[in-house]
Parts: sequence; structure tokens; C-alpha cells
Amino acid sequence: MSEAKTATFDEGAPRPVPPLEAQDGATLARLVGVMQRLLGPGGCPWDREQSFETLRKYVLEEACEVIDAIESGSMTQLREELGDLLLQVVFQAELARAKASFGIDDVIGGIVDKLVHRHPHVFADGTAKDSTEVLQNWERIKAEEKKGRRVLEGVPRSLPALTRSQRIGEKVSRVGFDWSDREGSRAKVTEEVRELDEAIARGDKAEIEAELGDTLFALVNLARHLDVDAEGALRRTVDKFTRRFAHVEDRVREQHGGWSGPTIPLPTLDAYWDEAKAEERRST
Repeated sequence: MSEAKTATFDEGAPRPVPPLEAQDGATLARLVGVMQRLLGPGGCPWDREQSFETLRKYVLEEACEVIDAIESGSMTQLREELGDLLLQVVFQAELARAKASFGIDDVIGGIVDKLVHRHPHVFADGTAKDSTEVLQNWERIKAEEKKGRRVLEGVPRSLPALTRSQRIGEKVSRVGFDWSDREGSRAKVTEEVRELDEAIARGDKAEIEAELGDTLFALVNLARHLDVDAEGALRRTVDKFTRRFAHVEDRVREQHGGWSGPTIPLPTLDAYWDEAKAEERRST
């Protein structure tokens, strides 16, 4: 940690959080103070050993836990996970401050300036009749800010493939490179499935992989035209499969003593699967 002055931190009892109507973010300074104490002389050995590289996995993990909390519908869980994610922002800002690069106020100032500049219909004399026009204006202003930068440069390669595909579709759509309606997108899915079938018939593994990728990309584009989150849709299907297979596994243990015995016929497993589906229907 550098010798730069750190915020004072009261080690006494936690301060009461203001009521919702009075909250304005002032308590962020307390989190910064805690982080500076942890990273300062006599602070936490583990925290002091961390770097941007070692924290990468925690940023992704905490962001995913925020998504899980949103899908759970629990406001208590969401509040906690947002705190964990905010900690990662403050943690990395303090690491940067120690390197005399930037600090938390630079981070906050940067995003505030960006929001004000990209919302001229709110903070200036711009206009936007609906959310579509807001997004178009956002991309236009962003392009002006980052002249010379390609349209898709801002989409992280580390995103899950479905999410990245959908974000790419959104980006190019805002500059006019898109199907005019969902029918065109749906026809593209049919075209790609046909080409996948042809590749399978030829038995060329590399071609099959390429056509399967094209089919998935076309499906993601269709999801976007249908206003469906492709990543969320697949995640919910995987969760559903996991729940149903847990029922199948329970029945295998009850009726066959587990998976270690003779191979269980597929029709039997399908029957257990149908039981799981029936239970879901009854519960809903």
C-alpha cells in the first residue's frame, strides 16, 4: 500500500443505516475506509496479498451471485450480493490508488460524467420518444466519444457465449445491421438448421461444429427479436433438467439401489422422468 493518506475509520459500533427515503450513498465512504484499513499497514495479510489478477474470479463469481439473487426474487439476498459486488469495485479501486493510478472517486466521477453526457434528453436539450431511441442515442454518443473504436470492441470476450452473442446482436442492431422483423430472424434459424443437417449428413466434424455455432447464433438472434434473454432461458432449462434428473436419480436409488448395478433400460428412466414432469405440473 502506498503512503497516500487513507480515510479515517471508526472501529466502534456500526453506524445506523439511514431510512430508505434519506439514503444518498454517503455510507460508501465507510466501506472505502474499511478497505483502506484492511490494505494498510497492520491490515489483513490476505487482502494485502491480492492483485487485479487474483481478484478476477471473484468479480465474475459475485456478478453471477447477483444474477442468482435476482432470479430468486429475494430482496434480502439481492442486497447482500450487491454489497459483495460493490466490495470488489472498492477493493480494486484501492489497489489502483496504491499504484497512484486512480481511486474510487475517479471511478464514481467517470461513471457520473458518462451518464450525464449520454442522457441529453434528461440533462440537456436532447429528445428521445422511447427506450429504442434512447439506446440509439446512447450508441451514437458513445461512438462520438470513442472515435475510431469499432462497434463491437466494448463487448467483453469473457462473457458467456450466449450473453456475448446477444449483446453483439443488440450492438449491431443499433447501427441498423439487423433483420427488419422477427420473421426474418426465424427464417435464418430454419436456414441454419438445414445447413447443419447437410453438414451432419456429410460427416465433416469441423463443418458440423461451424454450422452448429451458426445455428446457436441464429437462435440467440431470434431470442433477441422475441425480447427473451437467451442466457436466462437456457439457464432456466438447465435448472429444470437438473430438478427432474434429481427425481430420476432418487427413483433409481429406491428401485435399483443406485447406478452401480445392471444398466437400467432407457424406457424405465423415461418413466421416472415423466413422473418428475407430472409432479411439476401438480405443484404449479
